[in-house]
Amino acid sequence: MLDLVKYVVEQFAEHKDEIEYQVNETEKATEIVVLLEESDMGKVIGKQGKIAKALRTLVRCASAKEGKKYNIEIKEKAKAE
Repeated sequence: MLDLVKYVVEQFAEHKDEIEYQVNETEKATEIVVLLEESDMGKVIGKQGKIAKALRTLVRCASAKEGKKYNIEIKEKAKAE
């Protein structure tokens, strides 16, 4: 499922090499956290969150066969000072 998320996110992001993915698994669900540069946030989330919503819909449909729940979270990468 991570491959699907990576593929969709990288279609919209400009800084593809700066994207980080964190996967946290529990018994009930798997959480995928996508960490992006500030300049890519709007492009990946889309107007009114339409791209992010579509990504979550794709993952939900693809995961139905696995019988596992996935949560997708899109966050801005913390800046190193």
